[in-house]
Amino acid sequence: MPLLARSIMAPLAIDVRRGAVADLAAILSDGRISAGGDVAVVVGPGQGEKIAELIRPTLGSADVFTAAGGTLDAATDLGAKLGARSYDAVVGIGGGKTVDVAKYAATRRGLPMVSVATALANDGIASPVASLVTDGIKGSYGVHIPIAVIVDLDFVESGPERHNRAGIGDVVSNISALADWELARRVRGEPVDGLAASLARAGAEAIINHPGDMNDEGFVTVLAESLISSGLAMAVCGTSRPASGGCHEIMHAIDALFPGTGSHGELAGLGALFCTFLRGDDKRLAQMSACLARHNLPRTPADVGLTDDQFVDAVVYAPRTRPDRYTIIEHLDLGPDEIRGRLADYADALRDHLD
Repeated sequence: MPLLARSIMAPLAIDVRRGAVADLAAILSDGRISAGGDVAVVVGPGQGEKIAELIRPTLGSADVFTAAGGTLDAATDLGAKLGARSYDAVVGIGGGKTVDVAKYAATRRGLPMVSVATALANDGIASPVASLVTDGIKGSYGVHIPIAVIVDLDFVESGPERHNRAGIGDVVSNISALADWELARRVRGEPVDGLAASLARAGAEAIINHPGDMNDEGFVTVLAESLISSGLAMAVCGTSRPASGGCHEIMHAIDALFPGTGSHGELAGLGALFCTFLRGDDKRLAQMSACLARHNLPRTPADVGLTDDQFVDAVVYAPRTRPDRYTIIEHLDLGPDEIRGRLADYADALRDHLD
């Protein structure tokens, strides 16, 4: 993926609490976002549409568009619609697919974008990256970071629990991504941004060490803040490095070879755990494995419906998803038989941690 536009500015507003959506109109009326209320509201099917109806009386001259599918075509089509009149800003309301479509379209039109997340599935709610599908393959596109991020815990709570739990895997994968970044620094002299690394690491450590679960409002708040921190980390350094290493290479490989296997966060967590094993970091392996197990997230290929051979194929394919990236996968440069052997040892290691 090409370098992202570097930005050290935090969003104008970060609001994570119950009832946060009620203040959306006030945020949009801020002179730095929209002086006259001329905004385009983008919703996805489901909760996004419900929220749009709830706040429609306060939106003034806003237009509401529906975007579904999370595809590049949908984002391009939305961008064309945004050109039909003059807007001050774009508001994306919904899950990751809807927010990514809105981010991409807003960036192409040069408009500020407000992210209103109804799920905590991944760090896309605040990141300078849009994951969009084209020709059946998911690609990553550099976009502007949202100027404001709103997470209403009431709407998150009423959404599918599996989607929200997946965000845990995405945050935890930062640990592996940062280890890969440091490896690239040692081996290839790649610069590491300390502030970006700190932002990404803080959120991951908070989730790994938090005793709560998705029924605990305190934990859900920390998860939302950690996902936002990941997005800020990427914006600070102008690359997805703080939150994407071999873990995401494996995730993208599985998406390409075996689409529909698991969600972004689920596969990122699984990939991170396997990469941590390859790295030989037993302490981190134990911490991350315990966290994923505690939250009923995948830790083995079988947990996402893959055979060992399919997972081996994905690891072999993984470097092709990010040709410019140096991770533990590229460093070890294992062949299929070697990966298969390491996978067997990995399964033994996970069993040892459970005993």
